[in-house]
Amino acid sequence: MSSVVPAYGPDAPGRLAGLADVTASDAALRRFLHGLPGVDAVGLEARAAGLGTRSIKTTAKAYAIDLAISMIDLTTLEGSDTHGKVRALCAKGRRPDPTDPGTPHVAAICVYPDMVAVAREALGDGSGISVASVATAFPAGRVALPVKLADTADAVAAGADEIDMVIDRGAFLSGRYMEVFEEIRAVKQACARPGGGSAAHLKVIFENGELSTYDNIRRCSWLAMLAGADFIKTSTGKVAVNATPANTLLMLEAVRDFRDAVGVQVGVKPAGGIRTSKDAIKYLVMVNETLGDDWLSPDWFRFGASSLLNDLLMQRQKLSTGRYSGPDYVTVD
Repeated sequence: MSSVVPAYGPDAPGRLAGLADVTASDAALRRFLHGLPGVDAVGLEARAAGLGTRSIKTTAKAYAIDLAISMIDLTTLEGSDTHGKVRALCAKGRRPDPTDPGTPHVAAICVYPDMVAVAREALGDGSGISVASVATAFPAGRVALPVKLADTADAVAAGADEIDMVIDRGAFLSGRYMEVFEEIRAVKQACARPGGGSAAHLKVIFENGELSTYDNIRRCSWLAMLAGADFIKTSTGKVAVNATPANTLLMLEAVRDFRDAVGVQVGVKPAGGIRTSKDAIKYLVMVNETLGDDWLSPDWFRFGASSLLNDLLMQRQKLSTGRYSGPDYVTVD
């Protein structure tokens, strides 16, 4: 399975300790978050749009397509999910193109907590693919904290390698930052495995479309990272506005600045609405231009997607054969 390991510089413990006063109280956390520089919305959107115009061709495009495939959290999050559907998704994740064994496998299979054991069994040992589970009453998160912690613990006990939690957007938008901070910390603790072993990694979902402003997205990014997030994630994919180039760029800048400040590397996962190879490559360009090679890995960047993989496979086949094969030549999700 993929091992997302926090990257700590030699001076990280001291630098993190230097931020301890930031989370010492609700007032201190509020002062810090509202003291972050305001976001220049026009500049942010212009830079995101400009990065999307880069032309990637031939060998660079082939490399980018394979990299994007390897970064996908192949996802099914429907009330109609069955054991058979999850097993089929796992088979597709292991061998996305049955006609070409050189096609890379995906990073993770993402399912609801009650399907974790099914995915774990279907993938088996040594697949190199993680099992990710949405938890904390995804997608709304509108349950009490003990229920969220039980949801997380159940998924981890069933074999989840990664937990995708949703924050309490109501608490955040009401300015109850310490409440959100403490909830993330509590879920992080619930990611510990019964009987020991490495804890499941925690992806914290903001639901950017409900945070309303870029300033809120920047504040939420720092809050989640201070609380111990291994990844920050744009959205659930269940609302009207999900991942966009601009809101993802803002989060990329936040993880860059966080590592510069404290020496801890955090991953980023845009999710929802990324459906084509062209879109995925734009995001990879954005990662490279903003963060460099350090983040160009499934350990540090993921796509939350269900339909993206098929388009990447069709584009991959086009580069290999010189012609488009069409959707009938890839498996149906």
